[in-house]
Amino acid sequence: MQLILTAHGSADPRSAANAREVARTVAALRRDVDVKVAFCEQNSPNLREALADSPAGGVVVPLLLADAYHARIDIPEMIAGANPAVLQAGVLGEDDRLIHVLSQRLTHCGVSRLDSSVGVLVTAVGSSSAAANARTAAVATGLVAGTHWQATTAFATGPQANLAEATELMLAQGATRLVIAPWFLAHGTITDRVAEFAAAHRIPMAQPLGSHRLVAETVLDRFDDVAAARRAA
Repeated sequence: MQLILTAHGSADPRSAANAREVARTVAALRRDVDVKVAFCEQNSPNLREALADSPAGGVVVPLLLADAYHARIDIPEMIAGANPAVLQAGVLGEDDRLIHVLSQRLTHCGVSRLDSSVGVLVTAVGSSSAAANARTAAVATGLVAGTHWQATTAFATGPQANLAEATELMLAQGATRLVIAPWFLAHGTITDRVAEFAAAHRIPMAQPLGSHRLVAETVLDRFDDVAAARRAA
């Protein structure tokens, strides 16, 4: 079977490089799966091009955290127009494994899970979908489970709570050591803006999720969910 790992696409080369690295990790974990990379926009190959060469029964796995526009509208329209025989899996979403990776990234910043002075600013891309934003906000809750931290969510785009507001909230709630946890798969222009805010306010910022093995395992789980549903049909 073919797995078409589909990222949003970006003018920043770090984003596409990360998508390709995730694909290599997926392929190393499952040598029986034909793994391809595609993008919704800006990078090559475009998903439409990849779909044209994909066999029936192929599965598009969105390399996306939020179940929003690209997963609900953009990708389904591309599949319908280019190769309706290909199926679409769910987004990576707020998977516990990804939250674990984010926790590891904070640990790498020198943040102890037992430090009650820590206030974590979980920073993500905002969506026009209130439901998508609510699901993203659940990451902060999962992140502090089993720790002494407190956390809130900031959105780097859109009209929702921004980093400045989230910072004020954490300080008002008694946090004296702030840290930014980027809920992003890779660095890009948006995380660069977040990093500028972090530097200006002297707030440490963890790394994005990147091409961690657990990201690849989550991709394969989404792929396997579709394969299992096909067998059961």
